[in-house]
Amino acid sequence: MEYIIPVVIVLLVFVVGVFVFRKKHHTEISRLDQKKLDIQNKPVLEELSKVKSLNMSGQAEEMFERWRNKWTELIDVEMPKIDELLFQVEEFVDKFQLKKATVLEMEIEKLIENYDAEMEVILKELNELMESEQQNRIEIEQLKDDYRSARKTLLAHQYAFGAAGEPLEKRLEAFPPAFEEYDHMTVQGNYMQAKEIVIDLHQQGVEIFRLINEIPTLLTEIQHKIPADLNDIRNGHIEMTEQSFFLLHLEIPEKLDDIEHLLPHYKEQVTKLETTDVSAAIEQIKTDIDSFYDLLEKEVVAKQYVDANFPPIGLYLAELIQDINELKVEADIVKKSYHLTEKEMLIPIESKAQLNSVKQRYELLAVEVQERQSAYSSIHEELLELQKLMDQEAEKRAVFAERMSSLRVNEDKGRDQLTALQKRLHAVERKISKANTPGTPEEIDARISEAEEQLFVVNKGLNEVPINMGTIVADIEKGHQYVTEIEVVVEEMLENINLIELLIQYGNRYRMVKPGMNERLLEAEEAFRDLRFNRALEIVATAVETAEPGALKKMKVQVKDTVTKG
Repeated sequence: MEYIIPVVIVLLVFVVGVFVFRKKHHTEISRLDQKKLDIQNKPVLEELSKVKSLNMSGQAEEMFERWRNKWTELIDVEMPKIDELLFQVEEFVDKFQLKKATVLEMEIEKLIENYDAEMEVILKELNELMESEQQNRIEIEQLKDDYRSARKTLLAHQYAFGAAGEPLEKRLEAFPPAFEEYDHMTVQGNYMQAKEIVIDLHQQGVEIFRLINEIPTLLTEIQHKIPADLNDIRNGHIEMTEQSFFLLHLEIPEKLDDIEHLLPHYKEQVTKLETTDVSAAIEQIKTDIDSFYDLLEKEVVAKQYVDANFPPIGLYLAELIQDINELKVEADIVKKSYHLTEKEMLIPIESKAQLNSVKQRYELLAVEVQERQSAYSSIHEELLELQKLMDQEAEKRAVFAERMSSLRVNEDKGRDQLTALQKRLHAVERKISKANTPGTPEEIDARISEAEEQLFVVNKGLNEVPINMGTIVADIEKGHQYVTEIEVVVEEMLENINLIELLIQYGNRYRMVKPGMNERLLEAEEAFRDLRFNRALEIVATAVETAEPGALKKMKVQVKDTVTKG
């Protein structure tokens, strides 16, 4: 029994596997049959019927017969073969010859794919033929319209084309025979050959229609516009030369001659219908002509500037030199009362040297203007450079003059600041003297002495000759720092003294009722008399706050108000 069960299981597995594989093959057979039906249902006949609307002769007839025969062979011969093979696969499956069934299925798959590819080729060729016929018809009509328009333009404007008219006419003469050949090919059903004619005509048309549009413009430029511009520039150049403009550096006449010599060559190229290089050359000539106008206009504008600004710039230079000389004298006077650095004393000297150099350049320009042997554009640029240099020196002069003017103002300001600091320091000393204090700590006395000494240094500096305002400013800043610091320290000390007194008075109510209070108050009073105010405050504050929490904060507010009002 124990051997039968495994055998049964194996048999069951085998049987199930066989049926699974059979089902798989039946599914594959159905799939292949559907692919075959898909090929049979392709709209080949519908597409072939469209071809009958064309002229059924020549290429069209030949292609139609080939496609129809191929389709007929596929449907009547090949598809039945596929059916037989599918039936044979079913027999293999039913007989459990699954390996043979698999091989045959692969063969059928390959055949179906080949037939499908062949049908796709037929449909593609069909579409190409129909599209070619339609596209040919559209393009040939457009070419005929363009041809008629081009011929009309050529006949109506023969003068505008000059000698180029004849070769253009010859090129156009090739179009009518090509149109006739196209019509003949279409009637014969040779649509693909007709397409080649259209392509060739299109290529020729693009070139010749471009030439017909381009040549009149090029000839107008070569024969009329450019010569007129050259003549205008030449006359303008002569007129400006007679008005004493210096124009040799521009070399315009030579460049005009070069252009004039090239024009006949360009005209000859146009008559030969060789326009590509000519178009680029004409554009360059037009650019050059524009630059000639710009150069001449630049000289005119430069002359206007020179005529209007040369004398005023000379006056400005003379005034600036005079101002610098006066500034040097003023600096020498100021130096007797105030300290000026060596660099500051060099400012008027260096400015004078720079302006003398500018003066020399200006005088050379004056000679050039008088002799008229230099271009006004170069004189204009030189004047602008000199103007820039003079403006820079004028700015330096203004800054230095302001610096010297500010010395006296800063001295007065420094004296006022010194007086204010002295008053603030005296106020601090008065506060200390008025305070109920057994004396002043050595640290406070030292800070006051330090501040007094710094203010003495400031006063001494203000009475020196010459006064060094740079040092004075730094010393005043230092004095301000010292006085501010002593004010803060003394304010804090006086607040602490008042707070100590209030706390001792407040603590007296607990002197006899709180154990240890009397001893702490006596210790604080002793520290107070020894001028150890911070220690005294620490002792009494701790004692009072222990006896009555919150009392210290209340006393601090009261002291703050008292000191502020004082």
